[in-house]
Amino acid sequence: MDNKEFSKQLETRTKKFALSIIRLSSSLPNTTESKVIKNQITKSGTSIGANYREANRSKSKADFANKIKICESEASETVYWLELIIDLKLIDPERAQAILDESSEILAIFIAIGKKLRL
Repeated sequence: MDNKEFSKQLETRTKKFALSIIRLSSSLPNTTESKVIKNQITKSGTSIGANYREANRSKSKADFANKIKICESEASETVYWLELIIDLKLIDPERAQAILDESSEILAIFIAIGKKLRL
C-alpha cells in the first residue's frame, strides 16, 4: 500500500471513529459528571480525524509533523476518557471496550507515524 492509499484509509478510519465517539457521547447519562466527560471525549475523539485531514493538506514537513503530534495527543486523551467511562460503568462495557480498542490502535498508528518522522 502506498502513502496516498494509506492516508485515505486512515482518514476514513478516523472519521468513522469520530462518528462512534459522537454516538457514544450521546448515550452517556445526563449527570453533571457525565456532561464533563461527554464534552471532553467528543472534542478529543473528533479532533483526531480533523487534525489528520489537516496534516494531509499541510504545506511543509514541519507542519505535517506538528499535526501528527496533535493527533497522537488527542488519541491519547480519548483513551483516557474511555478508560474513565469504563471504570465508572457509564455505558455497556463491551461497547466501551470495542471503542477503547479502536482508540488504542489509532493512538499506536500515530505514535508510529510520529517516530518515523523523527528518523
